Amino acid sequence: MKPARFDYYDPRTLAEAVAIRQEHGDESTVLAGGQSLMPMMNMRLARPVVVVDVNRVADSAYVRDWNGGVAIGMTTRQRMLMQHPLLTARVPLLGEAAQYIGHPQIRSRGTVCGSLAHADPAAELPTVAVALDAQLVAAGPHGQRLIAAADFFVDVYTTSLKPDEVLTEVRFPVLPADMVWSFLEVSRRHGDFAMVGAVTGIAVDQARNVITGARLVFCGVGATPRRVVEAENALLGQAPGEAAFAAAAALVSQGVDPHNDLHASVAYRRSVAGTLTKRGLAQALATLAA
Repeated sequence: MKPARFDYYDPRTLAEAVAIRQEHGDESTVLAGGQSLMPMMNMRLARPVVVVDVNRVADSAYVRDWNGGVAIGMTTRQRMLMQHPLLTARVPLLGEAAQYIGHPQIRSRGTVCGSLAHADPAAELPTVAVALDAQLVAAGPHGQRLIAAADFFVDVYTTSLKPDEVLTEVRFPVLPADMVWSFLEVSRRHGDFAMVGAVTGIAVDQARNVITGARLVFCGVGATPRRVVEAENALLGQAPGEAAFAAAAALVSQGVDPHNDLHASVAYRRSVAGTLTKRGLAQALATLAA
């Protein structure tokens, strides 16, 4: 199929891109990598009147230091998550998650900010952004505003971006030095959308052998990335190991809100979320012990 007719703009500055968005509002959409947008347009699931291609906006593809963490620009390609030394050193979890995004050709065109703005409930990067307390920078006619990742994702393919805004940057803060992370995913085939994906983080006081921190966030089990705080709290003060991880997994299975579709049932997704919790925590713990 072919997309419906649309007007195409390729601004050279961010101010131009914002001005076009301000003029056309909900009838416009932003094109960066196009790996999600163009298939939806071709199938006419998305029918924007105006497409704003930001690939020629100057200085929009970058990875740089931000308060000891990292900032990633709006046209930075997903492949950089696995290649850029600053990212692999400071936020290696992004590289782990990126391995599950489509195939190398997809990662070579798809952008980090584009995936976040698309807000697919099965996508890896929104889940990592929520788990790591990322901040997103939106530029609009009245300047910039910061949006916490936890507040950014509103519903399926829906974010808190305003119709006249452009997502320009995502910022990942310095990670806790004592917390180790894991990303795991189950899909029908490698490169397919996740049926369930899990970010697991754990901090352990090794002198006392107790868990002092935990983070459990999932994709594919709801309309937005799902953080299961009840399971995180249940881990605190426990000795790290099979019993504590199994108890957390049971709470995760109860706490997620998946749906039935042609790929998996609610019961299956709940079961997989629990299994990935146990595996992810065990994997993270093994990293801590290494």
